[in-house]
Amino acid sequence: MLVFFISVALLTIPLSYSYNSITLILFVLYTFLSYSKENIKVHKSLLPLLLLFVLMVLSLAWSVDTDITLKSLSREAPLLFIPLAFFLNKQMTYKTVGKVLKNYSLGITLFAFILICRALFRYINGAGTEVFFYHELATNDINAIYLSVMVSIALMYFLSKKRKTFWGYATLLFLFVFTLLLSSKVVIGTSVLLIVLYYIFYSGLTVRGRVTAILILCLLAGAIGYNGKIKERIVSEFTYNEAGEKLNGVHMVTVKEAWTKNNFNASDYLNGTAFRAYQIRIFTEMLQEDPILFTGYGLNASRHKVEEQGIEHNLVHGKDDIVYNKLNFHNQYVQVFADLGLLGLLLVVVMLIINLKNGFSKKDFVHIAFGFVMISLFLTESFLWRQRGIVFFTMFYCLFNTTILPCTTDKKAI
Repeated sequence: MLVFFISVALLTIPLSYSYNSITLILFVLYTFLSYSKENIKVHKSLLPLLLLFVLMVLSLAWSVDTDITLKSLSREAPLLFIPLAFFLNKQMTYKTVGKVLKNYSLGITLFAFILICRALFRYINGAGTEVFFYHELATNDINAIYLSVMVSIALMYFLSKKRKTFWGYATLLFLFVFTLLLSSKVVIGTSVLLIVLYYIFYSGLTVRGRVTAILILCLLAGAIGYNGKIKERIVSEFTYNEAGEKLNGVHMVTVKEAWTKNNFNASDYLNGTAFRAYQIRIFTEMLQEDPILFTGYGLNASRHKVEEQGIEHNLVHGKDDIVYNKLNFHNQYVQVFADLGLLGLLLVVVMLIINLKNGFSKKDFVHIAFGFVMISLFLTESFLWRQRGIVFFTMFYCLFNTTILPCTTDKKAI
């Protein structure tokens, strides 16, 4: 039953928020109804999760917007209830966790296949090729970057299986191609790096076998990456106007301009890198203007300050109905620093270090991959400030860091 509830809680993350909320409630309810005193164990690795939630609650005392902080606490509640559930439940073995990973990976593969079929159906009925890429493929209900992260863990699970059948390799290839189609540059880069590291250090192949596998991977990634849509997203990060010239009436803002320019105008376009540079820049301005070093503005309360900074720098326009000064920091490290101060940032960093340390000590590749994906993703997304992100991170963090033995996948071939 424990495997079932955890698997369902993970598999409902990409669905409607209501489904995931119901499964989490059922998981916690099952925990409290079935626990026994001999199973209770306080896992030290999970304490930073609880401390982070406590800090979020305490931020009500100094928040510049108590209403928004109070509303945000309900979204962050998994930081409290999921670790408590793992304290009360029987400690899971690596075989049990392997079952959860198997259920999750098969479920995510099925979900990805359904999305491909949906895109194909739309294309046949007159839609353009964009339905096979990025947010169009992921649907409006779930961000393509968040879905990429979820798919990456399933990808690493199938990669780490020592005995692979034809269908195992086919599933691995499908998930890799699907990750490329979702076009998240950070997740693609991290996944390719992890696959290379796996074949070098964990695969057990001969030197010739490792070189062959890596070459095939690079050729496949290069061939698919040459596709217009994927190539367009990658090239856009390195495209800037010469000498301030405009292309089709649009000025591509450089990273330097994003960091130094005081007044933007409606023709300025900030790509992902430039926008994140601008966000870090305005955070440094906030540190200089307000006494937030140790407290922050309060949970999710920095959003008003971001809007104010956007108005001050005349960055009140956007693209595709997305207004720049209405977006959060898109960087978890900066986001938690701005909202909860230096202590909040230290708690997040401690969690990432503990997670990665435990993964290496157990020599568990999927655990290690989860750690690296989270570290890199936090550079580009405020992942823990979204319900899907907080449930995904907290559940897998608890799952990987409370097992009795190394959390390896089962050895049964797929």
